[in-house]
Amino acid sequence: MVEVNEVQAREKEGVFAQIELMEHEQVAICYDKATGLKAIIAIHNTTLGPALGGTRMWQYASEQEAMTDVLRLSRGMTFKNAISGLNLGGGKAVIIGDAKTQKTEAFMRRFGRFVDGLGGRYVTAEDVNMKTIDMEYIAMETDYVAGLPEIMGGGGDPSPVTAYSTYLGMKAAAKKAYGHDSLKGKKVLVQGVGQVGMYLVERLRHEDARVYISDINEDRLKQISERFGAEVVSGDGIYDLDMDIYSPCALGATLNDTTIPRLKCQIVAGAANNQLKDEKKHGRALIDKGIIYAPDFLINSGGVINVAAEYEGNYQRERAYQKAEKVYDICLSILNEAEAKNIGPQEAAMQMALKRIEEVGRVKLPY
Repeated sequence: MVEVNEVQAREKEGVFAQIELMEHEQVAICYDKATGLKAIIAIHNTTLGPALGGTRMWQYASEQEAMTDVLRLSRGMTFKNAISGLNLGGGKAVIIGDAKTQKTEAFMRRFGRFVDGLGGRYVTAEDVNMKTIDMEYIAMETDYVAGLPEIMGGGGDPSPVTAYSTYLGMKAAAKKAYGHDSLKGKKVLVQGVGQVGMYLVERLRHEDARVYISDINEDRLKQISERFGAEVVSGDGIYDLDMDIYSPCALGATLNDTTIPRLKCQIVAGAANNQLKDEKKHGRALIDKGIIYAPDFLINSGGVINVAAEYEGNYQRERAYQKAEKVYDICLSILNEAEAKNIGPQEAAMQMALKRIEEVGRVKLPY
């Protein structure tokens, strides 16, 4: 099993060293001079089916940072799709740039042409800084896209289902930690209140949890705070907050050498991808602190479950929610197995995903 620290060590050796280590099948570099589009599409594994994963647009500090991100994210999608019981492989795309100023119809349609050029090996959808209108533009150039508006027969915004599965994973972790899964009165910090974070806050407040929120967008903080009665926490001090549950719902790697020693919580359960900067090292650090970690790619899988339901056709939102409900039992099972084996829950979840990939892979072998 590949560890993140190995990946970081390979960054200096070049792209092919990273691809070899993480066992990707294909990486496509996409550039269009006319629109200024710079994108990377990474296909990690297609054993279970075409690689499905959203497109993220971000102002990366460097091209290497973007490459590392897309490789890690696409690998995570392989595990996420496998553990969710989907017949889909793992892939991801990142667009390098400012989503507020660079996105246009032509920009997104050109990206759609690159997706189409992969012939169905990769199916895209929404991720950070991407909206349903962007999927509409992409769909003008390719059929290999999901996350379309309901008026077009799509599933619309998958964020509510992502928040729902994250909420269920949080409740499963609470069951493990406290012997019951009620979140009433629990102090929960939600870091990142975009669409997913907002819907998660709504569910938590509905259960009478005491919710704290943090985000780089001050206007968004004010809006969510006023709407749901959440308390705003600013700056780096969030990691020192006396809380029961830490829920990272923004970007990854917030669980690292600096933050883990400062955490004062019993549970980490959030919607962000790749929360552990180093899966093995920081997974062990959480165990040593007595913190229960709900595996990120498992509990945030509601979004891809929703998108997959749309891509398969005859979409029904209720059916997506029903499939997402399985996250609770799977999460509790993994937490118990991890404890029995004295390994991190993330590692236990990865083992479960890899087992399904191996077994289904054998089914697909020729007679």
